[in-house]
Amino acid sequence: MSDTYIIEVGSQPAGIIVRAPEGYRFFAASHRFNQLEGQIFRNAREAERAACRLASGMMLAA
Repeated sequence: MSDTYIIEVGSQPAGIIVRAPEGYRFFAASHRFNQLEGQIFRNAREAERAACRLASGMMLAA
């Protein structure tokens, strides 16, 4: 199991997650995903789903 993953939404980078003692910590790659900055996720899939939800909400609000 890897210690670092790149999270993408579509073909756009959302951020990276890095293994921490409590799970995986999210680091945003753009301002668009700053809301997730520092959040802890159990795994890469959970972080990806959160980034997709955030991006979908932003698209609906635009």
